Amino acid sequence: MNLPKYKYFLAINDFLSLITSFYLAGYFSSLVVNVAIDYPFQDFHSPLIVFVVASSVFVLIFQSNNLYKINLFLTRAKQLVALIKSLLYGIAILLILSFFIKFPVLTDSRVFILAFTLNALVLLIITRILIFRRVYGMLAKNKILNRNILIVGAGKAGKLIATKILFENPYGIYILGFVDDNIPKGTIIAGKITVLGAVSDLNSIAIKTKINEVIIAIDNIDYYRILEIVDMCNDLEVPIKIASELFGIVPQKVFTESYNGIPIIEASPKLNRKLSVFFKRVFDFSASLLGMIILSPLLFTLALIIKATSKGPVFYTHTRIGKNGTSFEFYKFRSMTVIEGNDSKREKMMVEFMKKGKNQSEDDTKIINESRVTAIGKFIRKTSIDELPQLINVIKGDMSLVGPRPCLPYEYENYDEWQKRRVSVLPGCTGLWQVSGRSNVSFVDSVVLDIYYINNMSPWLDLHLMLKTIPVMLLARGGK
Repeated sequence: MNLPKYKYFLAINDFLSLITSFYLAGYFSSLVVNVAIDYPFQDFHSPLIVFVVASSVFVLIFQSNNLYKINLFLTRAKQLVALIKSLLYGIAILLILSFFIKFPVLTDSRVFILAFTLNALVLLIITRILIFRRVYGMLAKNKILNRNILIVGAGKAGKLIATKILFENPYGIYILGFVDDNIPKGTIIAGKITVLGAVSDLNSIAIKTKINEVIIAIDNIDYYRILEIVDMCNDLEVPIKIASELFGIVPQKVFTESYNGIPIIEASPKLNRKLSVFFKRVFDFSASLLGMIILSPLLFTLALIIKATSKGPVFYTHTRIGKNGTSFEFYKFRSMTVIEGNDSKREKMMVEFMKKGKNQSEDDTKIINESRVTAIGKFIRKTSIDELPQLINVIKGDMSLVGPRPCLPYEYENYDEWQKRRVSVLPGCTGLWQVSGRSNVSFVDSVVLDIYYINNMSPWLDLHLMLKTIPVMLLARGGK
């Protein structure tokens, strides 16, 4: 994981602060309610094991709430709010887990929970906000904590980022230079920073200089070219970030890092891709199988209602395009009346919608015939319950729980070349596009969100998106 070193130090600091807070809470609660804490590493219910697991959960929650992003870490008020929010989320999760894993201190002592919350908040404020943030600022100011940045693009966008960093740099950034295909090598762009070569010279520049991060900021570029440059930069095995209006939808839907107010979109995988895919598949299969078992009464009841209220099969099956362009049979609960033949009108409308571009109204995204939706169909579409049979696709290996949406064959045939990147991984039951308000996102922006997910795919991002899917379903913000 090629992350800046400060993120590792922050995570270790948080983990140790949380462990300490748990034991301090145990000590205080033992004084008040006489609940003893055994310190030795005895068994699965040993406090040490429980506290280690619980602290790890909290660190993942911190990650999910952006507490390791530089622009949040360098603030005080926003960081404090995020810390309080994360602690409350973590405590709620621990209380839920305590019903399944009996641990007396958690279930029997409100004093313990209160003491832990106060201890953790005080320790994290002291270590994060009062100490670590100031130490980081001093090290960055004295150029001890420098990260060497290469900017791809010496036009208006690249020059703007460089100028802002030169003017105010609390991030510990040192700009090595620019790479640009249209400006001669040696040209001075900002301050004393020059063009080091063309994009094709990336590898040779990396050999001569120690690059810690690459920012792609190019004016007048298309999606295909910018993604091609991302691929070239990934060979450098350093974090790749994009500052481009082409990816403007991402900071609107996702909290991203920013340098002096300029959104920076992460574009490099956080984990080894093969390792990430392996863990993803193990989790997908286990969680889907468990979900099918738990939801079986609901699934059976819905099947009976659908069969009893309208003519036709219970399931809607259709050919969809999966990973690497392969086709598979896709399952949903049927929510519309059955018609004979192909829905050529819908296909024509969808292709037209795909080709229109970015500025679509909400009505443009509702390409369905409302008169065909059944009574139960309106409810299951609104809550996205109609998509639960996709768990079968996940178990079969056709889909993942989280990923880009599976497209129809005619959609795939009309994709631009860069848009076909969304089929480089397994399609998902839910994803970044789905939880970002899919009725308000254009086709091009939905592809951009999917590509952002692919380039940032990780277990905690999957978990974050699955947790965000629950309120989308409960509050009926699904499809119509």
